[in-house]
Amino acid sequence: MRSRLLIFDFDGTLADSFHLFLQIFDQTAALYGFREFDRENMEHLRTLDARSILHYHDVPMWKLPAIGHATRKLMGRSIENIRMFTGIDVAIARLHKRGDIRLAVLTSNSRGNVLRVLGPAVAAHFDYLECGISIFGKRSRLRKLLARSGTDATDAMYIGDEIRDAHAAMHTGIPFGAVSWGYSTIGALLKAGAKEHFLEPCELATKLIR
Repeated sequence: MRSRLLIFDFDGTLADSFHLFLQIFDQTAALYGFREFDRENMEHLRTLDARSILHYHDVPMWKLPAIGHATRKLMGRSIENIRMFTGIDVAIARLHKRGDIRLAVLTSNSRGNVLRVLGPAVAAHFDYLECGISIFGKRSRLRKLLARSGTDATDAMYIGDEIRDAHAAMHTGIPFGAVSWGYSTIGALLKAGAKEHFLEPCELATKLIR
């Protein structure tokens, strides 16, 4: 029996970091000259993809590498305020225990931030940590992860909370699983092509163990 590879986004999927993201978005807006996050139109923004959100806030695209670096640095200074969503640790442990499932994290956040939030026990369940990826660089890293792990795209799933995660998965032939507790609305993620959806963290184990 072939083993499966389950690839998880980090922020908004494993880690409840949105409140910190909003603070850091506003801090980087002041540094790089774009608009602070429009909280009054939050529900509308949750239906948009990343490029549309950046355009809405007048983010200069050529500054994205510097903005990404600053974001990771600022998050690292406050990472002690970030926790995993309730039930994530249990679900990950159950998936790891199966033996025929390999686990990976693929994220724009830094490796240090990921390890600090997951903690040693949960981090030890992951076979691969692909971190520090540019905001639109997930497609190429997904392909590299498939090659590195020797996994066919059909034997993998990328699980995330943003439309850009769904697009990255689909462009590499990997089925996408949408979580309901992150940034984008579950409706927007299903419309973007999610093949599976999870309404609460415990479903990561109950739906993915077969």
